[in-house]
Amino acid sequence: MAAASAQPVELGFAEVAPAWRLRSEHFPSKVGGRPAWLGGAGLPGPEALGCARCGRPLAFLLQVYAPLPERPDAFHRGLFLFCCREPPCCAGLRVFRNQLPRKNEFYSYDPPPENSSSETESVCLQLKSGAHLCRVCGCLGPKACSRCQNTYYCSKEHQTLDWRLGHKQLCTKPDHLNHTVPDHNFLFPEFEIVTETENEILPEAVEKEDDYEVIGSMDEGLEEELDFMAKHESREEYIFQKFKTQIALEPQQILRYGRGIKPLWISGENIPQEKDIPDCRCGSKRIFEFQVMPQLLNYLKADRLGKSVDWGVLAVFTCAESCSLGTGYTEEFVWKQDITDTS
Repeated sequence: MAAASAQPVELGFAEVAPAWRLRSEHFPSKVGGRPAWLGGAGLPGPEALGCARCGRPLAFLLQVYAPLPERPDAFHRGLFLFCCREPPCCAGLRVFRNQLPRKNEFYSYDPPPENSSSETESVCLQLKSGAHLCRVCGCLGPKACSRCQNTYYCSKEHQTLDWRLGHKQLCTKPDHLNHTVPDHNFLFPEFEIVTETENEILPEAVEKEDDYEVIGSMDEGLEEELDFMAKHESREEYIFQKFKTQIALEPQQILRYGRGIKPLWISGENIPQEKDIPDCRCGSKRIFEFQVMPQLLNYLKADRLGKSVDWGVLAVFTCAESCSLGTGYTEEFVWKQDITDTS
Protein backbone atom coordinates (compact mmCIF):
# COMPACT_ATOMS: atom_id res chain seq x y z
CA MET A 1 0.00 0.00 0.00
CA ALA A 2 1.59 3.28 -1.04
CA ALA A 3 1.89 5.99 1.53
CA ALA A 4 0.08 9.26 0.97
CA SER A 5 0.74 12.63 2.53
CA ALA A 6 -2.68 13.97 1.50
CA GLN A 7 -5.54 12.98 -0.80
CA PRO A 8 -6.41 10.70 -2.46
CA VAL A 9 -7.57 8.18 0.11
CA GLU A 10 -6.88 4.52 -0.55
CA LEU A 11 -9.65 2.08 0.27
CA GLY A 12 -8.97 -1.48 1.40
CA PHE A 13 -11.15 -4.48 0.54
CA ALA A 14 -10.99 -8.06 1.81
CA GLU A 15 -10.31 -10.76 -0.78
CA VAL A 16 -9.47 -14.44 -0.55
CA ALA A 17 -5.87 -15.06 -1.64
CA PRO A 18 -3.53 -18.05 -1.94
CA ALA A 19 -1.39 -18.71 1.13
CA TRP A 20 1.90 -17.93 -0.62
CA ARG A 21 0.82 -14.35 -1.33
CA LEU A 22 0.21 -13.66 2.36
CA ARG A 23 3.72 -14.54 3.49
CA SER A 24 6.26 -12.05 4.77
CA GLU A 25 8.45 -12.18 1.66
CA HIS A 26 5.55 -10.86 -0.43
CA PHE A 27 4.96 -7.90 1.93
CA PRO A 28 1.19 -8.37 2.22
CA SER A 29 -1.52 -6.20 3.66
CA LYS A 30 -3.89 -8.69 5.22
CA VAL A 31 -6.54 -9.48 7.79
CA GLY A 32 -6.40 -12.34 10.27
CA GLY A 33 -4.44 -15.55 10.37
CA ARG A 34 -0.96 -15.27 11.90
CA PRO A 35 1.09 -12.09 11.49
CA ALA A 36 3.38 -12.00 8.46
CA TRP A 37 6.11 -10.30 10.44
CA LEU A 38 8.20 -7.78 8.51
CA GLY A 39 11.45 -7.54 10.47
CA GLY A 40 12.52 -10.75 12.20
CA ALA A 41 14.14 -9.03 15.17
CA GLY A 42 12.72 -7.08 18.09
CA LEU A 43 9.19 -8.53 17.86
CA PRO A 44 6.76 -7.36 20.55
CA GLY A 45 6.75 -9.92 23.35
CA PRO A 46 3.94 -11.46 25.41
CA GLU A 47 3.84 -8.53 27.81
CA ALA A 48 3.33 -6.03 24.98
CA LEU A 49 0.70 -8.28 23.39
CA GLY A 50 -1.33 -8.96 26.50
CA CYS A 51 -4.62 -7.17 27.16
CA ALA A 52 -4.10 -4.47 29.78
CA ARG A 53 -7.52 -5.22 31.25
CA CYS A 54 -7.98 -9.01 31.23
CA GLY A 55 -4.35 -10.04 30.78
CA ARG A 56 -5.07 -12.55 28.01
CA PRO A 57 -3.10 -12.70 24.74
CA LEU A 58 -4.27 -10.31 22.05
CA ALA A 59 -5.27 -11.69 18.66
CA PHE A 60 -3.74 -10.43 15.43
CA LEU A 61 -6.35 -8.37 13.59
CA LEU A 62 -4.60 -6.99 10.51
CA GLN A 63 -1.45 -5.54 9.02
CA VAL A 64 -0.91 -2.78 6.47
CA TYR A 65 2.16 -2.61 4.25
CA ALA A 66 2.81 1.12 3.98
CA PRO A 67 6.33 1.96 2.73
CA LEU A 68 7.62 5.50 2.45
CA PRO A 69 9.44 5.53 -0.92
CA GLU A 70 11.13 8.84 -0.20
CA ARG A 71 12.71 7.40 2.97
CA PRO A 72 15.63 4.96 2.46
CA ASP A 73 15.20 3.68 6.03
CA ALA A 74 11.50 2.91 5.42
CA PHE A 75 11.66 1.23 2.02
CA HIS A 76 9.75 -1.60 3.72
CA ARG A 77 7.28 -0.50 6.38
CA GLY A 78 4.43 -2.32 8.08
CA LEU A 79 1.80 -1.60 10.73
CA PHE A 80 0.43 -4.46 12.85
CA LEU A 81 -2.84 -4.16 14.77
CA PHE A 82 -3.93 -6.50 17.58
CA CYS A 83 -7.15 -6.68 19.58
CA CYS A 84 -8.58 -8.56 22.55
CA ARG A 85 -11.09 -11.31 21.80
CA GLU A 86 -12.82 -10.70 25.10
CA PRO A 87 -15.61 -8.08 25.27
CA PRO A 88 -14.03 -5.00 23.66
CA CYS A 89 -12.17 -2.37 25.59
CA CYS A 90 -9.72 0.39 24.73
CA ALA A 91 -7.13 -1.43 26.84
CA GLY A 92 -7.36 -4.37 24.41
CA LEU A 93 -5.94 -2.64 21.31
CA ARG A 94 -2.25 -2.33 20.40
CA VAL A 95 -0.55 -1.31 17.15
CA PHE A 96 3.13 -1.64 16.21
CA ARG A 97 5.25 -0.20 13.40
CA ASN A 98 8.30 -1.80 11.82
CA GLN A 99 10.43 -0.46 8.97
CA LEU A 100 13.51 -1.61 7.09
CA PRO A 101 15.83 -0.25 4.40
CA ARG A 102 15.82 -1.98 1.04
CA LYS A 103 19.11 -3.66 1.87
CA ASN A 104 18.50 -5.62 5.06
CA GLU A 105 19.24 -8.98 6.66
CA PHE A 106 15.78 -10.45 6.14
CA TYR A 107 14.85 -9.97 2.47
CA SER A 108 16.40 -9.95 -0.95
CA TYR A 109 17.21 -6.58 -2.47
CA ASP A 110 15.05 -7.47 -5.48
CA PRO A 111 11.28 -8.07 -5.32
CA PRO A 112 10.13 -11.70 -4.98
CA PRO A 113 8.70 -13.48 -8.06
CA GLU A 114 4.93 -13.26 -8.43
CA ASN A 115 4.20 -16.97 -8.40
CA SER A 116 3.18 -19.75 -6.04
CA SER A 117 6.11 -22.09 -6.64
CA SER A 118 6.98 -22.12 -2.95
CA GLU A 119 3.43 -22.73 -1.77
CA THR A 120 3.08 -25.24 1.04
CA GLU A 121 0.47 -25.96 3.64
CA SER A 122 2.94 -26.00 6.56
CA VAL A 123 2.91 -23.15 9.07
CA CYS A 124 6.27 -21.44 9.59
CA LEU A 125 6.87 -21.10 13.34
CA GLN A 126 10.47 -19.94 13.28
CA LEU A 127 11.79 -16.78 11.63
CA LYS A 128 15.07 -16.47 9.76
CA SER A 129 16.40 -14.56 12.74
CA GLY A 130 15.93 -17.69 14.85
CA ALA A 131 12.98 -16.31 16.82
CA HIS A 132 10.38 -18.95 17.66
CA LEU A 133 6.68 -18.20 17.23
CA CYS A 134 3.71 -19.34 19.27
CA ARG A 135 2.05 -22.42 17.78
CA VAL A 136 -1.39 -20.94 18.47
CA CYS A 137 -1.18 -17.25 17.50
CA GLY A 138 2.08 -16.79 15.55
CA CYS A 139 3.43 -14.12 17.92
CA LEU A 140 6.76 -14.32 19.72
CA GLY A 141 6.93 -17.60 21.64
CA PRO A 142 9.60 -17.55 24.35
CA LYS A 143 8.13 -20.50 26.29
CA ALA A 144 9.11 -24.00 25.09
CA CYS A 145 7.16 -27.16 25.89
CA SER A 146 9.02 -28.70 28.84
CA ARG A 147 8.62 -32.24 27.44
CA CYS A 148 9.55 -32.01 23.76
CA GLN A 149 11.40 -28.66 23.83
CA ASN A 150 10.38 -28.22 20.19
CA THR A 151 7.11 -26.30 20.31
CA TYR A 152 6.83 -22.74 21.57
CA TYR A 153 4.14 -20.56 23.06
CA CYS A 154 3.54 -16.95 24.00
CA SER A 155 1.70 -17.83 27.20
CA LYS A 156 0.54 -20.59 29.50
CA GLU A 157 -2.98 -20.05 28.18
CA HIS A 158 -2.00 -20.89 24.60
CA GLN A 159 0.14 -23.83 25.69
CA THR A 160 -2.83 -25.26 27.57
CA LEU A 161 -5.09 -24.72 24.57
CA ASP A 162 -2.70 -26.53 22.23
CA TRP A 163 -2.20 -29.35 24.77
CA ARG A 164 -5.94 -30.02 24.80
CA LEU A 165 -6.16 -29.94 21.00
CA GLY A 166 -3.62 -32.64 20.26
CA HIS A 167 -0.14 -31.74 21.43
CA LYS A 168 -0.61 -34.02 24.45
CA GLN A 169 -0.83 -37.05 22.14
CA LEU A 170 1.88 -35.89 19.73
CA CYS A 171 4.38 -34.33 22.10
CA THR A 172 6.82 -37.24 22.42
CA LYS A 173 6.51 -38.57 18.86
CA PRO A 174 9.62 -38.01 16.72
CA ASP A 175 7.68 -36.57 13.79
CA HIS A 176 5.23 -34.42 15.76
CA LEU A 177 6.50 -31.21 14.13
CA ASN A 178 5.37 -32.54 10.74
CA HIS A 179 1.74 -32.72 11.80
CA THR A 180 -0.67 -30.00 10.72
CA VAL A 181 -1.21 -27.28 13.29
CA PRO A 182 -4.81 -27.62 14.49
CA ASP A 183 -7.45 -24.92 14.35
CA HIS A 184 -7.36 -23.51 17.86
CA ASN A 185 -10.42 -21.35 17.22
CA PHE A 186 -8.37 -18.28 18.16
CA LEU A 187 -7.25 -16.73 14.87
CA PHE A 188 -9.49 -14.51 12.78
CA PRO A 189 -10.27 -15.66 9.21
CA GLU A 190 -7.52 -14.67 6.79
CA PHE A 191 -7.97 -12.34 3.80
CA GLU A 192 -5.73 -10.22 1.65
CA ILE A 193 -6.36 -6.46 1.73
CA VAL A 194 -6.41 -5.08 -1.81
CA THR A 195 -6.64 -1.35 -2.41
CA GLU A 196 -8.02 1.17 -4.85
CA THR A 197 -8.23 4.94 -4.84
CA GLU A 198 -11.44 6.44 -3.51
CA ASN A 199 -13.72 8.32 -5.89
CA GLU A 200 -14.54 11.94 -5.23
CA ILE A 201 -17.03 12.56 -2.44
CA LEU A 202 -20.56 13.18 -3.68
CA PRO A 203 -21.05 16.89 -4.56
CA GLU A 204 -24.17 17.27 -2.41
CA ALA A 205 -22.25 15.95 0.60
CA VAL A 206 -19.55 18.60 0.09
CA GLU A 207 -22.17 21.32 -0.05
CA LYS A 208 -23.77 20.13 3.17
CA GLU A 209 -20.41 19.98 4.91
CA ASP A 210 -19.58 23.53 3.78
CA ASP A 211 -22.98 24.74 4.98
CA TYR A 212 -22.43 23.17 8.35
CA GLU A 213 -18.98 24.72 8.77
CA VAL A 214 -20.27 28.19 7.85
CA ILE A 215 -23.25 27.98 10.18
CA GLY A 216 -21.09 26.66 13.00
CA SER A 217 -18.66 29.58 12.68
CA MET A 218 -21.15 32.49 12.67
CA ASP A 219 -23.19 34.03 15.47
CA GLU A 220 -25.82 35.30 13.02
CA GLY A 221 -27.72 33.15 10.60
CA LEU A 222 -29.99 31.64 13.26
CA GLU A 223 -32.68 30.92 10.70
CA GLU A 224 -30.25 28.96 8.51
CA GLU A 225 -29.00 27.08 11.53
CA LEU A 226 -32.53 26.14 12.54
CA ASP A 227 -33.23 24.96 9.00
CA PHE A 228 -30.10 22.86 9.05
CA MET A 229 -30.91 21.34 12.45
CA ALA A 230 -34.44 20.59 11.28
CA LYS A 231 -33.00 18.56 8.43
CA HIS A 232 -30.35 16.77 10.44
CA GLU A 233 -31.87 16.84 13.95
CA SER A 234 -28.45 16.96 15.56
CA ARG A 235 -24.74 17.24 14.95
CA GLU A 236 -24.54 13.55 15.88
CA GLU A 237 -26.91 12.57 13.09
CA TYR A 238 -25.11 14.88 10.67
CA ILE A 239 -21.74 13.18 11.28
CA PHE A 240 -23.29 9.75 10.94
CA GLN A 241 -25.02 10.72 7.69
CA LYS A 242 -21.76 12.16 6.38
CA PHE A 243 -20.07 8.85 7.21
CA LYS A 244 -22.74 6.89 5.33
CA THR A 245 -22.60 9.25 2.35
CA GLN A 246 -18.83 8.98 2.10
CA ILE A 247 -18.79 5.20 2.01
CA ALA A 248 -21.92 4.78 -0.11
CA LEU A 249 -19.99 4.36 -3.38
CA GLU A 250 -17.84 1.57 -1.90
CA PRO A 251 -19.88 0.01 0.91
CA GLN A 252 -17.59 -3.04 1.22
CA GLN A 253 -14.52 -1.05 2.22
CA ILE A 254 -12.88 -2.38 5.37
CA LEU A 255 -10.04 0.13 5.62
CA ARG A 256 -9.27 3.74 4.69
CA TYR A 257 -5.64 4.79 4.30
CA GLY A 258 -4.32 8.34 4.02
CA ARG A 259 -1.27 9.36 6.00
CA GLY A 260 -1.76 12.84 7.39
CA ILE A 261 -5.42 13.28 6.43
CA LYS A 262 -8.37 13.52 8.81
CA PRO A 263 -10.21 10.38 9.90
CA LEU A 264 -13.78 9.77 8.82
CA TRP A 265 -15.57 9.54 12.15
CA ILE A 266 -18.76 7.57 12.53
CA SER A 267 -20.01 9.53 15.54
CA GLY A 268 -19.83 13.01 17.02
CA GLU A 269 -18.96 11.52 20.39
CA ASN A 270 -15.53 10.42 21.55
CA ILE A 271 -13.59 12.25 18.84
CA PRO A 272 -10.04 12.73 20.15
CA GLN A 273 -8.50 16.14 20.61
CA GLU A 274 -4.83 16.75 19.83
CA LYS A 275 -3.98 16.38 23.52
CA ASP A 276 -5.54 12.90 23.50
CA ILE A 277 -3.01 11.58 20.96
CA PRO A 278 0.28 10.94 22.79
CA ASP A 279 3.55 11.95 21.20
CA CYS A 280 5.91 9.30 19.86
CA ARG A 281 8.79 8.11 22.03
CA CYS A 282 11.11 10.18 19.82
CA GLY A 283 9.21 13.35 20.82
CA SER A 284 7.45 13.89 17.48
CA LYS A 285 3.71 14.33 17.13
CA ARG A 286 1.63 11.46 15.86
CA ILE A 287 -0.57 11.85 12.78
CA PHE A 288 -3.48 9.83 11.46
CA GLU A 289 -2.48 7.05 9.05
CA PHE A 290 -5.39 4.65 8.57
CA GLN A 291 -8.70 3.54 10.01
CA VAL A 292 -10.44 0.19 10.25
CA MET A 293 -14.07 0.30 9.24
CA PRO A 294 -16.96 -1.54 10.94
CA GLN A 295 -17.57 -3.48 7.70
CA LEU A 296 -14.58 -5.66 8.62
CA LEU A 297 -16.65 -7.24 11.39
CA ASN A 298 -18.71 -9.01 8.72
CA TYR A 299 -15.60 -10.98 7.69
CA LEU A 300 -14.25 -11.87 11.12
CA LYS A 301 -16.88 -14.33 12.36
CA ALA A 302 -16.16 -12.70 15.69
CA ASP A 303 -19.06 -14.40 17.43
CA ARG A 304 -17.83 -17.95 16.85
CA LEU A 305 -16.23 -17.91 20.30
CA GLY A 306 -19.39 -16.53 21.85
CA LYS A 307 -17.51 -13.31 22.56
CA SER A 308 -18.16 -9.76 21.40
CA VAL A 309 -15.66 -7.92 19.20
CA ASP A 310 -17.08 -4.61 18.06
CA TRP A 311 -16.17 -1.06 17.05
CA GLY A 312 -17.36 1.88 14.99
CA VAL A 313 -13.92 3.14 13.90
CA LEU A 314 -10.40 2.10 14.85
CA ALA A 315 -8.16 5.05 14.00
CA VAL A 316 -4.39 4.45 13.95
CA PHE A 317 -2.00 7.35 14.59
CA THR A 318 1.72 7.00 13.90
CA CYS A 319 4.89 9.04 14.35
CA ALA A 320 4.85 12.00 11.95
CA GLU A 321 8.57 11.45 11.36
CA SER A 322 8.22 7.66 11.16
CA CYS A 323 11.28 7.59 13.38
CA SER A 324 13.80 4.82 12.92
CA LEU A 325 14.48 3.11 16.25
CA GLY A 326 16.53 0.16 15.01
CA THR A 327 15.11 -3.03 13.53
CA GLY A 328 12.56 -3.58 16.29
CA TYR A 329 8.85 -2.83 16.50
CA THR A 330 7.74 0.57 17.78
CA GLU A 331 4.35 0.87 19.46
CA GLU A 332 2.04 3.49 17.97
CA PHE A 333 -1.44 4.61 19.05
CA VAL A 334 -4.97 3.45 18.20
CA TRP A 335 -8.20 5.26 19.08
CA LYS A 336 -11.46 3.30 19.31
CA GLN A 337 -14.72 5.03 18.53
CA ASP A 338 -17.96 3.16 19.06
CA ILE A 339 -21.20 3.53 17.13
CA THR A 340 -23.72 5.85 18.77
CA ASP A 341 -27.39 5.05 18.50
CA THR A 342 -28.94 7.91 16.55
CA SER A 343 -32.46 6.47 16.53
